[in-house]
Amino acid sequence: MLVSLLVYICLGVVAGLLAGLLGVGGGIVLVPMMVTVFPSVGVPAQYVQQMALGTSLASIMITSISSARAHNARGAVHWDIFKAITPGILLGTFCGGLMATHMPTLFLKIFFICFLFCVAIQMLSNYRPPASREMPGKAGTAAVGGAIGLISSFVGIGGGSLSVPFMSFCNVPLHHAVGTSAAIGFPIAVAGTLGYVIGGWGRPELPSMSLGFVNLWALLGIATASFCTAPLGVKLSHALPANKLKKAFACFLIVVALKMTWNLL
Repeated sequence: MLVSLLVYICLGVVAGLLAGLLGVGGGIVLVPMMVTVFPSVGVPAQYVQQMALGTSLASIMITSISSARAHNARGAVHWDIFKAITPGILLGTFCGGLMATHMPTLFLKIFFICFLFCVAIQMLSNYRPPASREMPGKAGTAAVGGAIGLISSFVGIGGGSLSVPFMSFCNVPLHHAVGTSAAIGFPIAVAGTLGYVIGGWGRPELPSMSLGFVNLWALLGIATASFCTAPLGVKLSHALPANKLKKAFACFLIVVALKMTWNLL
């Protein structure tokens, strides 16, 4: 158990740094690593992906608070966008999390692999939609939030990979898009976690220290470490060459996606 906690702490360090540094959400790294670790701690194979997704979202509740506070201190959070997008985020993520608990693990793994490839390609190409318009009205922003929340719940992330390009497309400066995305990660995490907890409630096959599809032992280690390292990631994001870091990270994501694909085959 102690060894597992140390592994979870290491995962939390990585998750916190990525949340602050790249605005992509540590879930992209957390989920495949937890999928590897969870079978050794008694999580049934048919629930491994759901447990990883639920625990990842639960940890983002802590990471997003720490990261958003650091970005807000630099004036990089647009709270007007946050208020407009949150209703859609809450509905989309909760429904998506609840749906995912009843989906086959194979589908969720394939969806996650495809998402990894898409994120990696976007990072390598550095493609951003041309900033050719303003933010839509409240209804339009909420609808976009619903779509971001739904996809985020299927891959266990805080939505940065989707919300940052959307806001950049709407003429929000990149650092402000990353900061606002960090704040948006909190309602995504809360609603998604609730969906995975309710969907996994009362399943006797799950190991002890499970709250639905959230592993509390993993959450403790990951959340503690990520809360401490997210502000460091924010500081580094303003000091390091983000483009080079993103390309290196994209190559890492491709390797992870290929390994997951090989395991499926």
